[in-house]
Amino acid sequence: MTIDAFIDALPKVELHVHLVGSASVATVLELSRRHPDSTVPTTEEELRDFYRFVDFPHFARVYRAVNELVREPEDVATLVLGLARDLAPQGARYAELQVTPYAHRMVGMPMREVTEALDLAARRSLADYGVEMAYIFDIPGEYGEEAAKVTLEHALQEPPAALVGFGIGGIEQERPKYRDTFRSAFSAARAAGLHSVPHGGEMTGPETIWEVIDGYGAERIGHGINCLTDPRLVSHLRDTQLPLDVCPTSNVCTGQITRIEDHPLPRMLEEGLYVTLNSDDPPMFATTLAQEYRVAHQVFGFGEEELAQFARNGVRASYLGEGRKRELLSEIDALVSAG
Repeated sequence: MTIDAFIDALPKVELHVHLVGSASVATVLELSRRHPDSTVPTTEEELRDFYRFVDFPHFARVYRAVNELVREPEDVATLVLGLARDLAPQGARYAELQVTPYAHRMVGMPMREVTEALDLAARRSLADYGVEMAYIFDIPGEYGEEAAKVTLEHALQEPPAALVGFGIGGIEQERPKYRDTFRSAFSAARAAGLHSVPHGGEMTGPETIWEVIDGYGAERIGHGINCLTDPRLVSHLRDTQLPLDVCPTSNVCTGQITRIEDHPLPRMLEEGLYVTLNSDDPPMFATTLAQEYRVAHQVFGFGEEELAQFARNGVRASYLGEGRKRELLSEIDALVSAG
């Protein structure tokens, strides 16, 4: 079996992917034709050119333009189903999709209708594509108190059936001014049984990672790539095996890492840290979940066993039921043995 065939066949989970950022050309084309008054092209050729990654400011413009297409609950469901359709051929069996309720509230979508759309899409994703969907509601941190309030309210009052986590993303540098608000929101979400899954240490240093650990009760951290400059933090992450959801191509595209060859992924593993591989905003960064495994092989030289371990790490760090985890781990082991 070739390494490409092995990667495609490897059962995977996607633990760090954003709803709007997951929209592929086919999905955006569906949305742009549904809303022809938008600035997004409505032909495939123009849309592919529009989508071609140039730099981070261009990514931000594309992200905003696509976000403006998400106006109705039907659009939310279209995004979820589009992701399931894209993940299925990659061997992905499960995804924890990051949803930002604040963005939907700002365009006037009622909580109940958004939740109904998420529930419907989760059922159809499994039935039509064999991909199980779970959701993480995340606060866009730069919008502060109002965003925290809206996100928590939706999570507690009208949660979709597959809601498993509570997170925070956005511009990390803006968080300190809202420290107590965010801590309170995470405390309430955790008290309601949701897992704490914040971003941390992507745009800033170890201080943000310590804050999500000590202040938010993080059970898994998005990115965490800037942990290595703090030996005490590295020791803590190694000792606790707190999972870090790493997205190598994303980190290069957003300018956090200059070259993919300079990514700290190999050193994180050398330090004994718990790492999962993910795609973040895949079509916008010209990647896929499977492509991140190819990058791990082609750039860093990881072989079948190391790639399988990334897959195992993802399964174990997920919020799947224990029975389903055992099934996927057995499938991964069987593939390795067959190879």
